[in-house]
Amino acid sequence: MDVSILKSKLLSQQEIQITGSKSESNRLLLLQALYPEISIENLSNSDDSVLMQKALSSNDTIVDIHHAGTAMRFLTAYFSVQNDREVTLTGSSRMKERPIKILVDALRSLGAEISYLENDGFPPIKIIGKELTKNKVALKANVSSQYISALLLIASRLKNGLELNLEGKITSVPYIKMTLSLLNEVGVETSFIKNTIVIKPKNSKLKKQTLTVESDWSSASYFYSVIALSGIGKEITLASYKKESLQGDSVLDEIYKNFGVETHYNENSIRLVKMNEAFTKDLNFHLSDAPDIAQTITVTAFGLGKVCEMTGLHTLKIKETDRLVALKTELEKLGAEVTISEDTLRLESSNKIKSGISIATYHDHRMAMAFAPLGLKTSILIENADVVSKSYPQFWEDFKAIGFSLK
Repeated sequence: MDVSILKSKLLSQQEIQITGSKSESNRLLLLQALYPEISIENLSNSDDSVLMQKALSSNDTIVDIHHAGTAMRFLTAYFSVQNDREVTLTGSSRMKERPIKILVDALRSLGAEISYLENDGFPPIKIIGKELTKNKVALKANVSSQYISALLLIASRLKNGLELNLEGKITSVPYIKMTLSLLNEVGVETSFIKNTIVIKPKNSKLKKQTLTVESDWSSASYFYSVIALSGIGKEITLASYKKESLQGDSVLDEIYKNFGVETHYNENSIRLVKMNEAFTKDLNFHLSDAPDIAQTITVTAFGLGKVCEMTGLHTLKIKETDRLVALKTELEKLGAEVTISEDTLRLESSNKIKSGISIATYHDHRMAMAFAPLGLKTSILIENADVVSKSYPQFWEDFKAIGFSLK
């Protein structure tokens, strides 16, 4: 399905209910599989979380997680500790190009039995679950936080717990802290001192408990972009959010001040208001702790004609697509000037946006959603627009509700 966005105007004072965080949901789903005493409310309805639920409840010997990268990492760890269970974990053609070696090596060092079925270092993999008794492992600190979180989530079920040493400067700290906070919330004892994380074993039952997932901040980013590209006084209310969030992407409230957007916190929601024009200064952001909002920020800056430089983007190259290359390619179609390296992107100032351009999405939900707010500035076509279901199935309905003209 392709979606044409005709140049649109934002309606006044809209309120949108956004589904639960995919990051929190997938962590809690794995913990619930380990500890059935846990109940979950406001679970994400994203494709990734649906696939995670299906995989955890399946008794099949082959588990296909399609494009769900988080599920691939988390389930690799989960099936490694399922005694005497043999599983082949596979995915889409793109998933077979996304590396898993770092996590597999770490699990093997703990005693896991994992083998590659096609290309060394990449899915599909065959896992034979067993009890893991070793409890010390080291990883480079700048690897994807999903590798680290996958180990932390199963750690309390290891006979002797886990001591994880991170070597070098740690990136994606908020995602690690999210995992640790959720472990603490369900009753698992953890510590994070300097570069060492310790998880104590918890092989007894937990007390029965219900955890509520906060709505997804990554999904909120597209509405921040909408307000930034709107006129002064425009506003949108988003639910359900809290000021003390576990999600790293909650830095949106600070970042978007640079685009003239203020965030007002209510009891269970946030109100985004365009207070002034974006600052004229060049924008510089380091996003190693929140790489998933880089596409949204870049498109916002382009729509406002701002110079924007972002660093700390090394993990974007191994996402659903190489997001740095994809951003450069699609923005240049619209008239932008973009330079990229292995971990940086620089956007030059531009006052012209071409109309009627077709934006490729590369099987990447965030490409579709990040470019959609440009409909406030020009008419564009989003190819394969239903890819948004990976994280935000009702995205286009919500955009239509706030005033976007779609067909």
